[in-house]
Amino acid sequence: MTLHITRLRESATFDRAAIAEIQRAAETGIYDIRGWGAKRPLPHFDDLLFLGASMSRYPLEGYRERCATDIVLGDRHAKFPLHLDIPVTIAGMSFGALSGRAKEALGRGASEVGTSTTTGDGGMTPEERGQSKNLVYQYLPSRYGMNPDDLRKADAIEVVLGQGAKPGGGGMLLGQKITERVARMRTLPQGVDQRSASRHPDWTGPDDLTIKIAELREITDWEKPIYVKVGATRTYYDVKLAVHAGADVVVVDGMQGGTAATQEVFIEHVGIPTLAAIPQAVQALQELGMHRKVQLIVSGGIRTGADVAKAMALGADAVAIGTAALIALGDNDPRWQSDYEALGSSAGFYDDFQDGKDPAGITTQDPELQMRFDPVEGGRRLANYLRVLTMEAQTIARACGKSHLQHLEPEDLVAITIEAAAMARVPLAGTSWIPGHDNRVGL
Repeated sequence: MTLHITRLRESATFDRAAIAEIQRAAETGIYDIRGWGAKRPLPHFDDLLFLGASMSRYPLEGYRERCATDIVLGDRHAKFPLHLDIPVTIAGMSFGALSGRAKEALGRGASEVGTSTTTGDGGMTPEERGQSKNLVYQYLPSRYGMNPDDLRKADAIEVVLGQGAKPGGGGMLLGQKITERVARMRTLPQGVDQRSASRHPDWTGPDDLTIKIAELREITDWEKPIYVKVGATRTYYDVKLAVHAGADVVVVDGMQGGTAATQEVFIEHVGIPTLAAIPQAVQALQELGMHRKVQLIVSGGIRTGADVAKAMALGADAVAIGTAALIALGDNDPRWQSDYEALGSSAGFYDDFQDGKDPAGITTQDPELQMRFDPVEGGRRLANYLRVLTMEAQTIARACGKSHLQHLEPEDLVAITIEAAAMARVPLAGTSWIPGHDNRVGL
């Protein structure tokens, strides 16, 4: 008897991806590790729309009227805050996870457009410091590569308490990526898998963070802005505690944020969406009277100038990009399609950064693969992408009648789904209704 295909029905619970994962786990007995960020559908910036000017609002003329993009970060306490030309920064990505040539390209691209890049775990490389006009030094729980002299060489310090892809969890760098140079910088044995700590070794709570920030200020003679980065979970409370501890800048990384390598169960099931985290962070800052005084940087899934503008309209001062920056450099480029296929993947789908076999030469320590990547060309591509993000955000801001990107506000936004309206705390399009809020007049 022939079974007609129309009688086959896929389970919504046990779909093909779920079945494949059960089969893989049963065969190997280990959990799955990968890079990138969450792949499940989540409420995101695409669920918001701008209300451009028409009759009741007056737009700016794009060719004649200025829309400024500059931003100052860290002027609460630091002697030398960062003055950036655009509000799009490069997130922390480590040497080890990335090649030295990729780190150099990030510095080149960021400097060309007047923004900052960030070291990531594992210390500061001469390639990145040499090409970065503004370099933020990440101070992580692992302390890998931590050097007080490098703290002084940096332009700002970011104390990392969590990442969006793995809040509450540490990072991973498998042995095949721990070369002699990476091992030396991190004081690790060469070729042995490394797991970064999930919490700082010298404090157990927020009071200890206050002591650590004071210590970092003393080491750097109060010159450098101090950032505190948290993975988006209990964002309202975490932001308040970071401000009380003395942070000049708070970085909130939503669950769409990427990673070089961690457990997939973490990536897909821990944390909250970026869209839900921003209003919580802004509310915390507003209640402390610190909104715009302590700057808020948002990361996790930023792709377009529209994303940049929407994050800023919700109250962010700037955004940070990681995955998008790697794509701009050449990650998942179709010209390496045959190489991706040989690894069992395809251009646009490759996420096995932990294996160190990246055909594009970006997320690898293999000398031959690294030579495929030109840091000068990569920097040029990144700079082009950053310019486009900025111009797109300016275009939207002018359409809303704003002369600076920071003048965008929640009133400029509506949501097209109930979930997005509730998370972003803006009205559902065509209504005045914000789910969860009492919208009656006068109340």
